Amino acid sequence: MAEACERPAILLVLHDVAPSTWADYRPFVEAVDALGHIPMTWLVVPDFHGHDALDAHPAFCRMLSERVARDDELALHGYFHSDDGPPPTSPRDWFMRRIYTHEGEFYKLPHSAALARLRSGIEVFQRYDWPLHGFVAPAWLMSDGTRQALRELPLHYTSDPQHLYRLPDFSPVEAPGLVWSARSAWRRGLSKILSEQRQQRWHQAPVIRLGLHPVDMRHNFSRDYWFNTLQRLLNEGRVPMTKTNWLAQQRGQPGRAA
Repeated sequence: MAEACERPAILLVLHDVAPSTWADYRPFVEAVDALGHIPMTWLVVPDFHGHDALDAHPAFCRMLSERVARDDELALHGYFHSDDGPPPTSPRDWFMRRIYTHEGEFYKLPHSAALARLRSGIEVFQRYDWPLHGFVAPAWLMSDGTRQALRELPLHYTSDPQHLYRLPDFSPVEAPGLVWSARSAWRRGLSKILSEQRQQRWHQAPVIRLGLHPVDMRHNFSRDYWFNTLQRLLNEGRVPMTKTNWLAQQRGQPGRAA
């Protein structure tokens, strides 16, 4: 076991998990399962865009419970995964909320609203008996009020594209991640080039995260990239782990905190 702990890790992370996105993910997940025991972290949205509540899809929820039994991790990924706040009033907010993403749910939430929404998400997990350790904000965007709320809740970590953060003090742990923009052919091509460059740069990194999105699964080019990359990193000796298990392993290990 000590030898395994010293080997570099790979974290396979599925974003935007909801009943309506399961059809996108299912063939990929089945292909990964066929490779052997590869734990994944599923970022679950309790009510995707306000019309995809988990409670209305018992079969999907049973599937998630089965994934937990297989040693996968479920993390809270917003509540609605959509920006339902007042219209932006500054150029920066307009860019962040209308150009960069329309899904920055927690980008502008004040403390009270963020806390209420986070508690609602926690209650959903409790209702299904799903262990909950982490919260990932949609598009990784969090207001100061959200950060304050996270300090008050029994969660262990949050993240951004290049770090995990231990809660409640937000102490950073380097965890570089690959993520694509796959909405168009030119974006997919550019994403592949950038990802390959980053993989070379991170060859010796203790961990690499693969951050997948449903849109990636809708195109053979991007879906095949993720599957082939996963296989290659496994063949190079990286150990597949969930976020929470990898983070727990880092306690007391020198050189892992940023």
